Amino acid sequence: MTATRRFDVSDSGIEAAAWLMRNGEVVAFPTETVYGLGADASSPAGIERIYEAKGRPRHNPLIIHVSDLEMARRMAHFNPEAELAAASFWPGPLTLLLPKREDAGLATAVTAGMKNVAIRFPSSSVAQRLIRAVGFPVAAPSANRSGKVTSTRFAEVARQLDGRISGIVEEDTCDHGLESTILSLVDSPTILRHGSVTREALEALLGPIDEDSAPQKVSAPGQLKSHYAPEAAVQMNVDRPSGNMVWVGFGPESEGCQFTLSFSGDLHEAARNLYTVMSEADASAGPNDVIAFAPIPLTGLGWAINDRLRRAAAPRPA
Repeated sequence: MTATRRFDVSDSGIEAAAWLMRNGEVVAFPTETVYGLGADASSPAGIERIYEAKGRPRHNPLIIHVSDLEMARRMAHFNPEAELAAASFWPGPLTLLLPKREDAGLATAVTAGMKNVAIRFPSSSVAQRLIRAVGFPVAAPSANRSGKVTSTRFAEVARQLDGRISGIVEEDTCDHGLESTILSLVDSPTILRHGSVTREALEALLGPIDEDSAPQKVSAPGQLKSHYAPEAAVQMNVDRPSGNMVWVGFGPESEGCQFTLSFSGDLHEAARNLYTVMSEADASAGPNDVIAFAPIPLTGLGWAINDRLRRAAAPRPA
């Protein structure tokens, strides 16, 4: 067991967390999307500790987080579409999959040995300060055990990872509540994972976009068929619960539900609440209960919410 330290967001707290990361350790930190589990992306030891702490399959690559566009350009080749997407959506909840530069200096395991790298420039001031203090991109998947519910609050990170990582930066500021959208620009623009930057917004900028969120071979994070799952089984599109269901509603028509993603039917609120409500419903579920989610419209952020629910409801690995 590792003694997991707590850090505040003062300059001294950020520097202490960065010192650990510069020395091959792993620290969880908040971003505007979800909590990340970070290590210096040039450190083979740090990257190995991410995979160990999460129990993450080694073939599943990581996203690197940068503190400015110039840092990103030193890691990957930017074509005109990538420059346009970065100018429009960075800093923010968009990850770009791009051809990796040979001289990027990334640990091989960051990309799982692949030639492309997933890069994000977060808007969170805490994340930006931490990356600058590390002085190199920070590799950071979501701060949870692999396949389990993503953490958007400090308490949930501590529950899943206390004793498995070296530190946690304490601040509950994950405003979006969902992982980033992943857009591949290696060939034609292709959504690999839905997130807070919607397909509609991307197509308004880049034109028609393909989708490959359930590939035969993983090429980017967030593509495993079973993911984001609580302990209880999950069922989608339940209008009326029955028997052993813990019902999670959406909108005013789901009156009487035990939990709700949004009483008003606001997709932004639903996205922000998804993982917290999923964890709360899981805690209240009995041994044979099912967490049943009301239908979520397939529009805007609804695509990302349905993607996470579909993966949570998928058959679990043995």
